[in-house]
Amino acid sequence: QVQLVESGGGLVQAGGSLRLSCAASGRIAGSYDMGWFRQAPGKEREFAATITRSDIPSTDYAASVKGRFTISRDNAKNTVYLQMNSLKPEDTAVYYCAARGVGRSLYDVWGQGTQVTVSS
Repeated sequence: QVQLVESGGGLVQAGGSLRLSCAASGRIAGSYDMGWFRQAPGKEREFAATITRSDIPSTDYAASVKGRFTISRDNAKNTVYLQMNSLKPEDTAVYYCAARGVGRSLYDVWGQGTQVTVSS
C-alpha cells in the first residue's frame, strides 16, 4: 500500500491561488482513485475533489469548489495535484490527500494533511 505526502499549503489572501501536491510512495496509475478532502476547524472532514485511476480519468468536485479547483494527476511522477483558484476564507482547512484501491468502497490511505489558510 502506498504512502501519501501532501505539500503546498500556506497562507494566501482571498482571491489568490495555491497548488497542493500529493506525492505517493509507489505506483498509482491504474491502481488508485485519488481524492482531496478538507477539514475546517470545528467541522467534519468533507470531500473536495476526486480523480479516477483510468487511463482517461474522470473528475468530480464538491459544489463548494466546482469551477475554482482543479484536480489532476501525473502518473509518471506518482503525484496528484489540486489547483485552487479564487480562494475564499471559507476554504481555510487542513487538506488531505487520499487513495482508494481497486475494489475498495472507501478511501483507506491518507496523508498527514497540509494547512491552507485564506485571509480576508
